[in-house]
Amino acid sequence: MSTPRTQQQWQQLAASLTINGQAYINGRLQPAISGETFTCISPVDGRGLAEVASCDLADAELAVTAARQVFESGKWSQLAPVQRKQVLLRFAELILEHRDELALLECLDMGKPISNALNGDVPAAARAINWTAEAIDKVYGELATTPHNQVGMISREPIGVVAAIVPWNFPMIMAAWKIAPALATGNSVILKPSEKSPLTAIRFAALAAEAGIPAGVFNVLPGYGHTVGKALALHMDVDCLVFTGSTAVAKQLMIYAGQSNMKRVWLEAGGKSPNIVFSDAPNLAKAAAEAASAIAYNQGEVCTAGTRLLVEESIRERFVGMVGEALKAWKPGHPLDPATMSGAIVDQQQLDRIIDYIGIGQSEGARLVEGGQQVMQETGGLFVQPTVFDGVSNRMRIASEEIFGPVLSVIGFTTAEEAIAIANDSIYGLAAAVWTSDINTAMKTAKALRAGSVWINHYDGGDMTAPFGGFKQSGNGRDKSLHAFDKYTELKATWLVLE
Repeated sequence: MSTPRTQQQWQQLAASLTINGQAYINGRLQPAISGETFTCISPVDGRGLAEVASCDLADAELAVTAARQVFESGKWSQLAPVQRKQVLLRFAELILEHRDELALLECLDMGKPISNALNGDVPAAARAINWTAEAIDKVYGELATTPHNQVGMISREPIGVVAAIVPWNFPMIMAAWKIAPALATGNSVILKPSEKSPLTAIRFAALAAEAGIPAGVFNVLPGYGHTVGKALALHMDVDCLVFTGSTAVAKQLMIYAGQSNMKRVWLEAGGKSPNIVFSDAPNLAKAAAEAASAIAYNQGEVCTAGTRLLVEESIRERFVGMVGEALKAWKPGHPLDPATMSGAIVDQQQLDRIIDYIGIGQSEGARLVEGGQQVMQETGGLFVQPTVFDGVSNRMRIASEEIFGPVLSVIGFTTAEEAIAIANDSIYGLAAAVWTSDINTAMKTAKALRAGSVWINHYDGGDMTAPFGGFKQSGNGRDKSLHAFDKYTELKATWLVLE
């Protein structure tokens, strides 16, 4: 194993990095047809990283045409699953081989700590592609139970052209969760990364080509949601649209699908996840440490962040103090410092949103007990302290609206029924956690929670074997596991009557 780099070494590598901001269409890097670009600005220090192609309708038309043509040719769609598997396994290997470069791009582009990108995001993206590739030639069709002279075959076929619109907070992981099953099942894919963090997606395209994915099968269109994103969502020749991002945008994409060709739409949207701590939690110190991580990891820019901390009243004051103590480890620092746990906010717009919500919490009467300030302004970067509000009501905006930053709302409860009612009193239903030593309380609460993922005595568990997605306005899709495959395929029944 190589010796870990120091901050100075990462900065030296960053200075020597060559960054490509072009679109990738039909096997080649190219500028937007319009020639328009936007500047990719690093939240680490405010410097420009690259001029990135600002794609629009014309680029979407070109990419969809290429994707459709190669799909119909069968060059990838009709390739034996075991052959697609080998190509995708090589793709995963190449991601790991370029882990330093990819981690650095992610760190500079959206501000996450280099250690998180290197040890978390890169291997998780590779693992998603690897796991999915390994599974694809082990998923079988079905035979219906029929009379002796009939054969009923149930099979899945690739859906066609898939447009994947992914967010800026985990660019590599979210892309991998979607492109892996889409490619594995034989589709052509157009990836639209967020304009806030497009760089690793563009680099993925070159690695996919090197792995052997044919031209036109995997395309990357950087640009804005209201231009190229809208063009893909309304396109009559896109068969499936998958998305992770805000609930407001998710709703609009459903409208676009209805206005166009009724394309399949799978959405993973917002969250306001409750983290419920009973007084008999088996390890309060662990619960406090994970409550701190649940709000501060990735600067709180996490859809499953434990933003509502529900604490039984008998331990509330003590536990809030323990969480505050645990948050000291999450003091913002330079993202290229390997010791940093909390990095920069993605851009000025998001930082302003977080600061505004901190002000809203104070005006609503919540008690600010930790953080709440922008820091390190002298660096030119965008940093904010992890923030804790106590005395929060579920009716307050800081408790009901997704902030997407390190702002924690503490809400007290006295009974399990009250905790469940508070937890479920939300338009969202993405994730939740329960801390208790009582197995009956744990299971009854978990069953009652309206959330796609529930964690007991830990926060943010699961791996590629477990599906990920939400209830209610947190969306309707599922990433990861074998359950993802049916989002990228059409189910066909073929019935044969024997003479």
